[in-house]
Amino acid sequence: MKSLFCAILGVGAQFLSIVTGILVMAMLGMFNVHRHGQMNTAGVLLFALTSCIAGYVAANTYRKMGAEGWVWNINLTSCLFSMPFFIIWSIINTISWAYGSTQALPWTTIVLLMALWLFVGYPLTVIGGVFGKNMANGFDAPCRTKNIAREIPQVPWYRSCVAHCVVGGFLPFSAISVELYYIFATVWGREQYSLYGILFVVYGILLSVTACISVALTYFQLSSEDYRWWWRSIFSAGSTGLFVLLYALFYYFKRSNMTGFLQSVEFFGYTILVCYVFFLMLGTVSFFASLKFVRYIYVNIKMD
Repeated sequence: MKSLFCAILGVGAQFLSIVTGILVMAMLGMFNVHRHGQMNTAGVLLFALTSCIAGYVAANTYRKMGAEGWVWNINLTSCLFSMPFFIIWSIINTISWAYGSTQALPWTTIVLLMALWLFVGYPLTVIGGVFGKNMANGFDAPCRTKNIAREIPQVPWYRSCVAHCVVGGFLPFSAISVELYYIFATVWGREQYSLYGILFVVYGILLSVTACISVALTYFQLSSEDYRWWWRSIFSAGSTGLFVLLYALFYYFKRSNMTGFLQSVEFFGYTILVCYVFFLMLGTVSFFASLKFVRYIYVNIKMD
């Protein structure tokens, strides 16, 4: 579980850098609003080039936790998003081929994308992992802990993990719900979105709300004498992806005119991947914000 936990943090940090880079390039006018393929190309290249960030964060955190077998951790980090993406994309592309759609990519492009990941993305992940492993200095806990785990008391329903996930997912989603309509209308409709400055501000608000609500929920959890906040901090904010999926269902059935098997597979396939990105990205923000908060409140505690 440690390896999976660190891999989530690594890929989440990678997507934070990808989204930030794409928004900055969009604000600089590097994309033509009438050609969505330019942004897709930039996303693919940034994913390959920022793989070193994923490897560094994952291996560095993994080593700080005192775990061994960092090679397996690097391989898991490299495949955590690439494999689900490849499986879903392969299904969509195969169906597009069967329907004779122009959305289907030719085999030469597929080989080029696989070579980009194999000869650029994966080696950079390994290089980042080597640097992260060698630069890890230890976890540096803010205070000493007991060897015997403390019994965790029962908590009311409104302090349960499910309630935290609902609150921690809905509040960040509410910060982007308005912009989501315009993004969906641009990607799946005929609208043209060009207000990248506003989108960047909303992106900053999303990260700020995620960090703040994560700190608050972690505080409530610790005040209930429940010290198992690591995984919950990821799932509480990562559940924003579930709310995005629910909104996508609402948009598909109530706001769009999409019909047919091919359109449905494309819409829900790529939407699931986007929701997965939300989970990884916001879960990473949530954990590091909670970790910073926990270090801050425990740094001055004296334990005998």
